Amino acid sequence: QVQLVESGGGSVQPGGSLRLSCAASGSIFSINAMGWYRQAPGKQRELVAAITSGGVTNYADSVKGRFTISRDNAKNTVYLQMNSLKPEDTAVYYCHAMIRDTYYSDPLNYWGQGTQVTVSS
Repeated sequence: QVQLVESGGGSVQPGGSLRLSCAASGSIFSINAMGWYRQAPGKQRELVAAITSGGVTNYADSVKGRFTISRDNAKNTVYLQMNSLKPEDTAVYYCHAMIRDTYYSDPLNYWGQGTQVTVSS
């Protein structure tokens, strides 16, 4: 059984910063891409940022230059450093990972439980 456990959400004023963490645990052979998605009320879930096992990153246009994704492969953990936060960044943020539990298995999608980020004055 694989679990993704997120931490680091909260409330912050516009212009502030937050750092999200997501640790994968359980039966893990390898982790391919990891990333962060978000879902605001009344909107579809959208990709915020992703990172491959080799460190190649991809960002939504709306967060480029403000957010930084990174990962620690030894700890099976992905991070999202969020700077210059705006009210429109308010959403539930979900961690995502593509994980193989054995050498022979295909990678499967796993999701965290979500963590609330609120940007408001």
